[in-house]
Amino acid sequence: MQDYPSMIAAVNHVEPVPRRVRAWLAGETVVDTTRARYVWERPNYPQYYIPVADVRRGVLVPEDGHQPSARGEVEIHGLRVGDAYRARAAKVLPASSVEGLSGTVRFDWDAMDAWFEEEEQVFVHPRSPYVRVDALRSARQIRIELDGAVLAASSSPIMVFETGLPTRYYLDRCAVDFSYLVPTDTVTACPYKGTTSSYWSAQVGEAVHRDLAWTYDFPTRQLLPIAGLVAFYDERVDITLDGRALERPTTHFSARHC
Repeated sequence: MQDYPSMIAAVNHVEPVPRRVRAWLAGETVVDTTRARYVWERPNYPQYYIPVADVRRGVLVPEDGHQPSARGEVEIHGLRVGDAYRARAAKVLPASSVEGLSGTVRFDWDAMDAWFEEEEQVFVHPRSPYVRVDALRSARQIRIELDGAVLAASSSPIMVFETGLPTRYYLDRCAVDFSYLVPTDTVTACPYKGTTSSYWSAQVGEAVHRDLAWTYDFPTRQLLPIAGLVAFYDERVDITLDGRALERPTTHFSARHC
């Protein structure tokens, strides 16, 4: 049994988005709305469904094809702004079996250059209103090992509790043995924390464990306590907390594990 809270939203759950949502492509505003809807196409996180009237006129290009969905039949559109074209980037719902979604469009997230809620950029996917993320100072003793090597040890971790994910332990750099860590070029992003600034693989003996640790030098303001600290994937290391060995968690949600 997992020891952290699960996501609870049902598929096709719909809620209003009480925030101004905007999206840009090629330097132009494509979406500007205060009437978006959250739609849970899967339980883990929602997508934005935008009224077509709040999409810049002329940017949606009909493409051949319709596609059934649990919310009604969608029309496939491309997205054109100047010389920029994104094929099959939008799904328009002329009519929907789900209340409140008729006449809306769902964009592929990566078709846009940037998304914003109010004046703050959002990464990866919309932030779920049902997700809580807390970064708490702790005095618990933590030890992180891999194949018998101690990668880090601390009595002052920052513990990050995020709905749907295992607890993450962020440690001061002086608590990490960097002789085992090898920098990589990997960059990931999280809707709640921002974009990572560094990743490391771990080399223990002849074995290299790819992209095992990361840091956010400039996290979102809500997660400022983790700035510059280093975390490891619980699923891939051995953690001892206050003298008790923790079981490695099993996660099935790969969109944002860091």
